[in-house]
Amino acid sequence: MEKTPFKAESKRMLEMMIHSVYSHREIFLRELISNASDAIDKLYYKTLSDNTLAFEKDNYYIKVVAEKTTRTLTILDTGIGMTKDELENNLGVIAQSGSLVFKTENEAQDGHDIIGQFGVGFYSAFMVADLVTVTSRALGSETAFKWESSGVDGYTIVPAEKDVVGTEVILKIKASTEDENYDDYLDEYRLRSLIKKYSDFIRYPIKMELTQQRPKEGSEDEFEEYREEQTINSMVPIWRKNKNELTDEDYENFYMEKHYGFDKPLKHIHISVDGAVRYNAILYIPEKTPFDYYTKEYEKGLELYSNGVLIMSKSPDLLPDYYSFVKGMVDSEDLSLNISREILQQDKQLKLIAKNIKSKITSQLQSLLKDDREKYEAFYKAFGTQLKYGVYSDYGSNKDVLQDLLMFYTAKEKKMVTLEEYVSRMPEDQKYIYYASGETYERIDKLPQTELVSEKGYEILYFIEDVDEFAIKMLMTYKDREFKSVSSGDLGIAADESQEQTAEAANENQSLFDTMKDILAERVKDVRISKRLKNHPVCLTADGEITIEMEKVLKTMPNNPNIKAEKVLEININHEVFQSLKAAFEHDKEKLRLYTNLLYNQALLIEGLPIHDPVEFTNDICKIMV
Repeated sequence: MEKTPFKAESKRMLEMMIHSVYSHREIFLRELISNASDAIDKLYYKTLSDNTLAFEKDNYYIKVVAEKTTRTLTILDTGIGMTKDELENNLGVIAQSGSLVFKTENEAQDGHDIIGQFGVGFYSAFMVADLVTVTSRALGSETAFKWESSGVDGYTIVPAEKDVVGTEVILKIKASTEDENYDDYLDEYRLRSLIKKYSDFIRYPIKMELTQQRPKEGSEDEFEEYREEQTINSMVPIWRKNKNELTDEDYENFYMEKHYGFDKPLKHIHISVDGAVRYNAILYIPEKTPFDYYTKEYEKGLELYSNGVLIMSKSPDLLPDYYSFVKGMVDSEDLSLNISREILQQDKQLKLIAKNIKSKITSQLQSLLKDDREKYEAFYKAFGTQLKYGVYSDYGSNKDVLQDLLMFYTAKEKKMVTLEEYVSRMPEDQKYIYYASGETYERIDKLPQTELVSEKGYEILYFIEDVDEFAIKMLMTYKDREFKSVSSGDLGIAADESQEQTAEAANENQSLFDTMKDILAERVKDVRISKRLKNHPVCLTADGEITIEMEKVLKTMPNNPNIKAEKVLEININHEVFQSLKAAFEHDKEKLRLYTNLLYNQALLIEGLPIHDPVEFTNDICKIMV
């Protein structure tokens, strides 16, 4: 039988379709099932304009049959079928889409949307098959035709026998190789998983015979296998149902079925938009942090469907990085897909969807914070760090979106508070939002630098995460109030009588402090009397933008080994130690050097910083003891 060559530009065109367009071979099943769904949709369209036709949905289905002995995989449908000319035009001309032509001709009619548009999905079958046979009988025709091809060498069309209207596609699956296990596409459980993954929400039943087990008659311990036809797909997706019909349990079950997480979601968001871009979405805010969330292996993104068919398992462009913890899916009929239906041709629609999704997530988090504080704090414990990274990243461009979602612990309240709550109860004379940084809340509680601020009755935010100070530096202000570290050089607290006396004492003892500064050399920027210490003898503070905690973080990063805070050693002149310093300055310069080094190392230990020479430090302690 003479073969007809493909009416495409060249042999290379088909080769490109087979080898270059699709990223995964398994996509072929999605494409063939989508084509079968289109065929049934076309029949539905016909019934809208032809009163002699009736569409009984229960009579229409798609069936997948795997035969391991013959290495054939069959996908059949009870759709509209194709005539000889349609087989010639739709399958004999690469990139000629019968669905697109049909959709254009029937554009004004209401009804189901046609999935296929590009006419290349069918040729994905050649990625897994040596031979493809299509037998089809068109609606209104008594004759069927068989189209057959083994690939680039062309095809044949001959009359055939077929009892019912519809199309049957038979793939002769290739033999497995070292690089590809084609046997997978004959395994019923593998086929079932691919149908669930890509075509679960095709609107017509996708049927398969599956192997089941049951107890043998008269026996409880022995089992026998039997075959039973089952509908594999869910058909009606949850996102297309009315929200009033759904319960929290329905949403939680969908979360588990889609394997979005092993936890129970804290919140779900069901979105239905019929505007410039039509789409439905179901989003989840998880309860717990995924084990790999803060690793390079973690992939953010939502499942992206086009008219119920999975296009991308992870679409990262739908979520900003700071909301990368959100799970869920988006389904739209308006996406401009490329010919493989795997990539978007333009991102305008996606940007509109992403913008709206971002707004919805923000709104839901704000509502959760307002209406269910306990749940929000559980969420924040899991993902608050990510929100802070969101404030810090992109040069602070997202800070206005996220600032009201931030929370920090305060010792005064003994709990987490928002910035809004902090500012709302600030005393009238308080100029700044004060914060202190440390490794734990307990260590911050003992910091000498907090004494003056606490004595004034001002609340202090506790920062225990590396990102905290960097985020706040990017935020700069909140409701026109600047942030101020309790370790900063100037606390912005009005001087009282005792502080004025301190200033006088500073002038009287300047020579002592200059000498101590010389002893410490480049280790400190300055030595000065402290206006903040009440009970502790010494502490370190920082001048400039880089605080001591920021120095710790930056030093752990590559390319930042020499970044240092401009450290200042502050001395409490009301502590007994100061009298010893004065006496040593006047009578024993070597002892002053010993005391100065000890006080500096003591201040380093308080800050959790390493001592440069531990042996020298222990020897200095021994000198005092003898």
